[in-house]
Amino acid sequence: MAQNKLHVKKGDMVVVISGKDKGKKGKVLQAFPKEGKVIVEGVNIVTKHRKATSPQKPGGIIHQEAPIYSSKVMLYCENCGRGVRYGVKVLENGEKIRYCKRCNETL
Repeated sequence: MAQNKLHVKKGDMVVVISGKDKGKKGKVLQAFPKEGKVIVEGVNIVTKHRKATSPQKPGGIIHQEAPIYSSKVMLYCENCGRGVRYGVKVLENGEKIRYCKRCNETL
């Protein structure tokens, strides 16, 4: 069952909380809300064998990031130095901001 809303967005710093890359930090490069997955920089590296499509585009072995489930990542708080839960505050002007539940700093 896919969820349509993720707790992380493109550009967020996250830390992996489970799996083979547990403890790694990285930036969310892409989010897939319908699948409930995200691509994190430097996490879940897979090897692809590419065939040469033209003389200008040679083939070879390419290492790239693959999607992981969003439930395996937590937002990273620079102030706390770890993965944290977050809350949402609504400012007077109606703008929503996310804040760290541990230290109350804006994420």
